[in-house]
Amino acid sequence: MSKQILLIEDDPDLAELISDYLSMNYYEVHHAPTGQDGLDMLDAKERAIDLIILDLMLPDMDGMQVCQNIRSSKNSHINKVPIVMLTAKGDTTDRVLGLEMGADDYLAKPFEPRELLARIRAVLRRHEQPNQPDGDLDCLTFGRLNVYPDSHEVTIDDEPVRLTTHQFQLLHYFATHAGKVLNREQLWQAMPNDDSSDNIDRAIDVHISRLRALIEDNPRQPKRIITVRGVGYQFATDQV
Repeated sequence: MSKQILLIEDDPDLAELISDYLSMNYYEVHHAPTGQDGLDMLDAKERAIDLIILDLMLPDMDGMQVCQNIRSSKNSHINKVPIVMLTAKGDTTDRVLGLEMGADDYLAKPFEPRELLARIRAVLRRHEQPNQPDGDLDCLTFGRLNVYPDSHEVTIDDEPVRLTTHQFQLLHYFATHAGKVLNREQLWQAMPNDDSSDNIDRAIDVHISRLRALIEDNPRQPKRIITVRGVGYQFATDQV
């Protein structure tokens, strides 16, 4: 069965180009010309959508707002759909902000369709089969925190914690390297990300800040992900 792609893009020529190219590569594309149309279509189709391509500049609302609405949805089938963000703005601030809002990857215009295809395949692969560097384990347990590699789930006190694909990749890498001090380059490569040329330190710090907000009892005084100044980060082996 073809993967279902929701394309939220207001440029009709670009939308047609992307749709035709992805269709040639056996994806089924559903096009929404505005942010609200995209949200309505996603809500109507629910489980059918496998990935969202989201333009940052839309006529009715900012793509960041669309991304935030998706990630804050109470529907678990919607808030976990991976997002590849497109924008004419190529600076680092926009990319970091997109990741901060919950996007799984970021591609600046203009781009080659085959590059977008590669990004889509990589994001879907990471979403469906997260990296498991130390083998398949049923559960990684650290005090009240449990990480389930096979099901891509995380719980604290048996309550589920919703993570994006990048957040889970990062946490899983930490969990399988607990006790080791990891630098930002190691963490960036482990997620992985196809574009590591610009300010990866800031991007990793953003990811860790957001991850801490989800798994730490007090993010301002982290006990799970410890900062090792001048080096990187360490995932604590002894947790409560």
